[in-house]
Amino acid sequence: MLRCILLSQVRLGMHIHKLEGSWLEHAFWKSSFLLNRRDDLQRLLASRVQGVWIDTLKGCDVGPVDTMCLEGPVKKSVASKRKAVSTRKDMQGEMARALKVCAFAKHSITEMFSDLRMGRAFEPTHLTQLVGDISESVLRHPHALISLARLKKANEYTYMHSVAVSGLMIALARQLDLSPALVQEAGMAGLLHDVGKMAIPETILSKPAALTAAEFETIRSHPVKGAEILRTCPHISERVLDVCLHHHEKCDGSGYPYGLIQEQISLFAKMGAVCDVYDAITSHRPYKQGWNPADAIQKMAEWKGHFDARVFQAFVRCVGIYPVGALVRLKSGRIGVVIEQNEKSLLKPVVKVFFSARSRLPIVQEVLNLAEQPDTIVGRESANEWGFKNIDELWSGLAQTPSSYFD
Repeated sequence: MLRCILLSQVRLGMHIHKLEGSWLEHAFWKSSFLLNRRDDLQRLLASRVQGVWIDTLKGCDVGPVDTMCLEGPVKKSVASKRKAVSTRKDMQGEMARALKVCAFAKHSITEMFSDLRMGRAFEPTHLTQLVGDISESVLRHPHALISLARLKKANEYTYMHSVAVSGLMIALARQLDLSPALVQEAGMAGLLHDVGKMAIPETILSKPAALTAAEFETIRSHPVKGAEILRTCPHISERVLDVCLHHHEKCDGSGYPYGLIQEQISLFAKMGAVCDVYDAITSHRPYKQGWNPADAIQKMAEWKGHFDARVFQAFVRCVGIYPVGALVRLKSGRIGVVIEQNEKSLLKPVVKVFFSARSRLPIVQEVLNLAEQPDTIVGRESANEWGFKNIDELWSGLAQTPSSYFD
């Protein structure tokens, strides 16, 4: 069986079927070979290959690398990769990297969707690098790219929504302790889950008002249309297609297109449902403003029968009860915005305070790690009710307007 993996997952004993990227990026003249020499593995790890297709029927599948069988530079390379993976980068440092990933992603997805809208076929293997970039960013810091992708303009929702859902799917897959190969598939499923919207008229997708009943029925056709598109594309897995077709199903049977119930919906489709809804309701749309992230989590928890309980609980552990960007009031009377999660407590994130609810005046900005002091969150707040502007700049550290984030 053919499988696309990240370069960092390659190990001795695998049968290389294809190397993604220009032949100038690597030193291998053969397109298909058994990787059984340590020096070849070293050269491959040091290359700029964008992705690797392996044939699991002819060689090893993805699994842990046995460094005991490696020597010299190869062993050092594998060890350094493990060290990089285990080191959690700071939020602001990763934000700069995530900006570049989002810019590249916006270009790639816009181009792909444009091709589909024009009726041209597309080759999904070129998205492997994009999924890898998103995955590596989420691994370095799980909240930077996911939070940043939420700051999309209303008129670019269709494109950047796919990027955000991809990041959320990757984070959720890791939280559920899925294998690296399944994490990669989850990311690809996120990128392609809404591909059917390219068969929907642009006038409906970008309508700056509530949809009519007829227009809503047209929108509801996008999962089926998306599955039809993906069935014609090479190298699309059944899981990716399944998410595209079933991410609007609900566990109580009230979803669409088929009204499936709990046990009839796959794990990946349940994951897709949660990630899709969260990004949708926290994003600014042509016809409405996005919700505060903390309000979104609270509302989603109240929708009984909508999501799988185990999947939703894992999702909350990913983004937090008070996600990055949430506006909160502290027991001390200060108002602040969540800028980072605390791995040990979902109720005690890192908050940047900037306003006094008692005096109703700005205060000197201060970053508080609530895990290290007695002050606590007593409730969520609305930026609109307080008249706050540019709240996103406080947690992101970006001075630009959202319209320029991904240009």
